[in-house]
Amino acid sequence: MSIKSKVFTTAATVILAGGLTAAETLSASAATPQCGERCIDIYSKKLGTADDPRFVETVYKGLPKVGQPTVLHRASNTNSAEDFIPRIGKVSHFYASGLVSSEVNRHYGDLRAAQIQYAPFGKADGLCVGLAATAYQNEGLTLHPCDLPGRTVWIVDTADSPATAAEGYFPLVNGSTRDFAHPFAMTWTSRAGWGRAHSNQLPPAQIRVRRLTGNPTRVPDGQLWGTNLGVVE
Repeated sequence: MSIKSKVFTTAATVILAGGLTAAETLSASAATPQCGERCIDIYSKKLGTADDPRFVETVYKGLPKVGQPTVLHRASNTNSAEDFIPRIGKVSHFYASGLVSSEVNRHYGDLRAAQIQYAPFGKADGLCVGLAATAYQNEGLTLHPCDLPGRTVWIVDTADSPATAAEGYFPLVNGSTRDFAHPFAMTWTSRAGWGRAHSNQLPPAQIRVRRLTGNPTRVPDGQLWGTNLGVVE
């Protein structure tokens, strides 16, 4: 089922977890000039900050194909594999469009959510960051058609980490989760992954989902994410 665009806001009007618009809080990002302010970067609290995200979500090798992994890669304004355009709305909007279940809507309906569409050089290709199957422990993030229900929707789960949300960091829960006490959330955990993220010789480790831990007061940095808009200066 396709999404009706009028239900969703664009990147330019995204309200972040802390209650400020992106333009009010952000100073550095990684999109190419061709994608510009439409593009969003997702970075890990474990590795960077809004002023210096350092590493951002990237399509591995930049290949726009179903099943291609997403990884963390050093932020660059020339790497089109880092170009993503978001579609933002409340979880209830995605439910109305048939993209999340009634149970997910019951738990998260008033929270914001997003689909993150791959758009090298600003050209959206119909593939969104998601999961190949209903979320399970350590499943890797990959590209899939944006109309794939549940698995291509990411919930900005401010309710499970309210203190960090005020600082602009929040868990990103996959819309296919069936565990609502410890939902499956985007995760950067491994020491091996950290080392690879800093190496120019080894491929970076894939981003994965794991059950959210420490919620609501002690969510680890590897499960907290921030967002930037626009081009690195």
